[in-house]
Amino acid sequence: MKFVTDRTPLAVAVGLMVASSAWAKVPASEAEQLGKELTCVGAIKAGNKEGTIPEFTGKWAGAPTGVAHVQSSGKHPVDIYADEKPLFVITAENMDKYGDKLSAGQKAMFQKYPKTMQIPVYKGHRDFRYTDEVCAVLKKNALESEVVDNGMGIKGSFGAINFPIPKTGQEVIWNNLLPTRAYTESITRDMANVLSDGSMSFGRMQNLNLDMVNKPEMLGKPVEGVMAYTRTRTLAPEREKGGVTHSVEPVNFAKDKRLAWSYDPGTRRVRQVPEYGFDQPMAGTGGKMTIDSDRLFNGSPERYSWKLLGKKEMYIPANNYKIHQPTVKYADLLKPGHANPDFMRYELRRVWAVEGTLKDGFRHVYGKRVLFVDEDTGQAVAADMYDARGQLWQHAFINYYYSFDIKAWHAGTSFYHDLNSGGYMGYNLFQERAQGPVLNKGDLVPAMFTPEAARNAGN
Repeated sequence: MKFVTDRTPLAVAVGLMVASSAWAKVPASEAEQLGKELTCVGAIKAGNKEGTIPEFTGKWAGAPTGVAHVQSSGKHPVDIYADEKPLFVITAENMDKYGDKLSAGQKAMFQKYPKTMQIPVYKGHRDFRYTDEVCAVLKKNALESEVVDNGMGIKGSFGAINFPIPKTGQEVIWNNLLPTRAYTESITRDMANVLSDGSMSFGRMQNLNLDMVNKPEMLGKPVEGVMAYTRTRTLAPEREKGGVTHSVEPVNFAKDKRLAWSYDPGTRRVRQVPEYGFDQPMAGTGGKMTIDSDRLFNGSPERYSWKLLGKKEMYIPANNYKIHQPTVKYADLLKPGHANPDFMRYELRRVWAVEGTLKDGFRHVYGKRVLFVDEDTGQAVAADMYDARGQLWQHAFINYYYSFDIKAWHAGTSFYHDLNSGGYMGYNLFQERAQGPVLNKGDLVPAMFTPEAARNAGN
């Protein structure tokens, strides 16, 4: 993979960041770039010299002028770019022209599906921003945050990524773990396990997420205690209906472990799930997703050595409101091999690339994983996963969109491709649901995520 930067003072500074191995706070002189040469989240504010990446405008914090929005209503997101058409389409025939801006997994998709795989590239937009309150925390974190306990925790403040000017792979991974996102989320989501011949089976889950990191009254306060509570209740298939899993995520994995409890409707018992996370298969995905591949990586970073490869330009899913419209039908979206490209939207963006290599003495089905993290959000948008032999195995990506409810970016529908079997997982589908994600309603509390609550939810 080729990493290039413009030879500007800022670009040289970025290169020095990559070379540095110290887990140190950012000097005040560097932090002063935030809000000037850099956006408050640390992205390069200027466009690229070719004009194919636009300058950051950040003209909207929340719903754009003239767009009707009802807070926390669960309505599907409005497609504010609905009138736009692709500038060009990358195919197997012309992918070599754009190869330096594609990941290994994207190239493998073209090679496996040469007749149908496409990446439609649209005009780039950098129109949305975080609130001034979040930006203030970002500046504070740049000056104060540190990775602690051998990468197992951080010292910093809640409500924003802790390393807007990252210097190590560990810091970029922690940005992905602790971004600005929804404080509360309630959603009924569908999951589609699509086989190589196009046949598919569906599952349905009711999910509740309480993200303590983004609780409004915790904004700017020290990171400690619980990161998040989650509850997943199975609604389909019928044979698994009523199963419930609760999990509690710590902010420091050296001090606490991720805990989980599972309710079995057959035995009507709740049991604690040992060592929940890592490469345990996610239920209903046919092995195409692990617990820690949700959002491309989550949980303790302990099993991998994380190397910051650098920053590069890459075609990634961005501003994809189109795929989340209630007019989209699964029969039209989910096709053999991959999702219908007509519902995809890619833009040229700058991303941080981080390589995780499995440490000696640790076990995981992924011997290596490479994450691509959008500089404008601090969140991973695409990933390539390799098996124990070092062979490319999976390619995955998330269609993020800016949510007016949370004034930040929200993870929408994602796809996890098994490049060996030819099957894939369509995850977090809600297009055919009457309601999309209900965000920041503030109606969830920790008492809803106890073992006893799991039993009650399953009955």
